Amino acid sequence: MRKISAAFALTLASLAVGFLAAACDNTAPNNTAGDTGSATPAGSTTTTTGKGLKIGSLLPATGDLASIGQQMIPAVPLLVETVNACGGVNGEPVTLVAVDDQTDPKAGAAGMTKLATVDRVAGVIGSFASSVSTAAVSIAAQNKVMLISPGSTSPVFTEQAKQGKFEGFWARTVPPDSYQGPAIAAFANKRGYKRVSTLVINNDYGVGFEKAFVQAFEKLGGTVVNKNNPVRYDPKATTFETEASAAFGGKPDAVLGVFYVETGSLLLKAAYQQGLLQGVQVMLTDGMKSDEFPAQVGKTSDGKYIASGVVGTVPGSNGKALASLTKLWQSKKGSSPGEFAPQAWDASALLVLAAQAAKENSGVGIANKIREVANAPGTEVTDVCEGLKLLKEGKDINYQGASGNVDVDENGDVVGIYNVWSVGDDGKLKTIDQVSPK
Repeated sequence: MRKISAAFALTLASLAVGFLAAACDNTAPNNTAGDTGSATPAGSTTTTTGKGLKIGSLLPATGDLASIGQQMIPAVPLLVETVNACGGVNGEPVTLVAVDDQTDPKAGAAGMTKLATVDRVAGVIGSFASSVSTAAVSIAAQNKVMLISPGSTSPVFTEQAKQGKFEGFWARTVPPDSYQGPAIAAFANKRGYKRVSTLVINNDYGVGFEKAFVQAFEKLGGTVVNKNNPVRYDPKATTFETEASAAFGGKPDAVLGVFYVETGSLLLKAAYQQGLLQGVQVMLTDGMKSDEFPAQVGKTSDGKYIASGVVGTVPGSNGKALASLTKLWQSKKGSSPGEFAPQAWDASALLVLAAQAAKENSGVGIANKIREVANAPGTEVTDVCEGLKLLKEGKDINYQGASGNVDVDENGDVVGIYNVWSVGDDGKLKTIDQVSPK
């Protein structure tokens, strides 16, 4: 009963503050679509007001994944700004309500509850962390809100979608770890690593990735030395000496680390301080792909970055719309799109295109039309405004995204390629290769 009471209290608190935040938003209708604000799960930033399509974002502005979340968050209001400049959806401007999930499942659940029941959005871009999306997706489905994640890669979502648990109200623009696991296993095999241990964050993302990697690596003839005694760390832990010693201590050829930036940086520092990194290749994944993490891990006594030589994989972006998104991003922000910004852009684009195809601003309408606008047949379009125009004319489209072709299957999944990245001696991350799961 204690857990039920706590959850109920959290929901009531979220609703109460949400109503207050909504009231405040109504007094400030002049917010621009380029302002992401500093939203929290208990409040939100509304970027446009009106009676048309209302969508939300549920992404990590703070918490363990903030350094990645802050790179992708601007893609959503930029898409809304672009769409509203060319006439909106179903004849009305699009409204965006941005919520910070804090990289925390409880905050994510509260934020999703607010978006669905207070703001009454039709669709949500989010979350990034698989654990947060796990907490949010059941709330979205119960309220018939379409949830599209630009970063949740756990294979668990595929399994649950096959069981019908999401009722069609789930998709993602990033491929699941059932693909990334085999991709990094292929990379390890290519490098000649025979004995690998795993060290993962103990949540859906880490454990799901671990399972996919172990299966693929063993099929390639490799050995996972700690398969029967996996090392998994608490996401809320602050010290990691024991976990580092357990994963690195047997001197494997390589250690696969499935981390988030804040905790993963502390873990690598702990391994270095125990003298465990020498002679062992560290392989990381998309959860650590942040320009900030080498500095967070620190430097050696001679000024060299501890993370120098670390390699990792990340879902790549090679879509036909990437060049135009990059050009737009440069003109608006003076830089190139950050990690997962193309996936966030595509998730936003699919929401608005599906609403236009349905000719209604509802979650049910969006869910019914997502695959229709994402897949063949139809006229291929890379420009979201061109896509909206053709849909208004009653024509079929096949959206080609910035991250990839975003062909969405019956489980809400897409397939993509993976970039292999490495940390240089200067602490900068660079792409060194590409690898495919097939």
